[in-house]
Amino acid sequence: MSAFQHIPVLYAETLAALELRAGAVYVDCTLGGAGHAAGILEGSAPDGRLIGLDRDPAALSAAHEKLAPFGERVTIVHAPFGSLRAVLADLGVERVHGVLADVGVSSPQLDVAERGFSFGQDGPLDMRMDTSSGETAAELIDRLSADELADVLYQLGEERRSRPIARSIKNAQAEGRLETTADLRAAVVRVMGPRSGKIDSATRTFQALRLAVNGELDQLRALVTALPDVLHDEGVVAIISFHSLEDRIVKWAFRDDPCLTPTIKRPVTAGEAELAANPRARTAKLRAARRVPREVAA
Repeated sequence: MSAFQHIPVLYAETLAALELRAGAVYVDCTLGGAGHAAGILEGSAPDGRLIGLDRDPAALSAAHEKLAPFGERVTIVHAPFGSLRAVLADLGVERVHGVLADVGVSSPQLDVAERGFSFGQDGPLDMRMDTSSGETAAELIDRLSADELADVLYQLGEERRSRPIARSIKNAQAEGRLETTADLRAAVVRVMGPRSGKIDSATRTFQALRLAVNGELDQLRALVTALPDVLHDEGVVAIISFHSLEDRIVKWAFRDDPCLTPTIKRPVTAGEAELAANPRARTAKLRAARRVPREVAA
């Protein structure tokens, strides 16, 4: 069995939001370990179809293995979730009945030190979800000036002390002391101390760099923009986000796009039982919306 094991968050709530039924076509835009995907296929049996996207080669390998029993009902594509419209066009699929996106970083990505996502384990400054292409966190830091880096930390990490932290990071780099995630955290701690309120002081910096390396907010904007075109009338979308920047994009899209209407009044969060089993679900928020019939939205 693949080592890419990930507990799907808000599992039952997400499947309920998708209103699964036989014969329908669904897209899991963030396939990961395929926990949600397997549930979608089971809930749309015997002939529901799933198209799964992910840009992480390790996730794709795990998904192929987990979803193999579903045979031809599954199509798996190596692609970022923001390219949903292009992926469907390439497959000759005009519209689908449901779309799911779980836009957080997965546990296997956090737990494998070599991926460089976490300050909890020392690893290289990588942070790429797609390890086969793109700029690493180390290369991004090297390319940006201190002021540009500070802007990234402020805008994507909501880090109020972004400028002194950016200077500390660039100084460490210039002195040859920025090789690993532990080095990056140390550069932040030199400015902030080890804790910032209830969280590790490096949390916002790591978040900002991960979002920048992977272009995650741009991917999310592209996804929500595509939804009215790719969903059938009355089709549904469910999106799980993990911090305020992501949730804001989803909330505004579902509120302001006349082609979408929210099906959940307030975002769904994890209950006590799920939090006890999976503490990383504590910041997860699920929002869902329905595609307004075209004759009504026109």
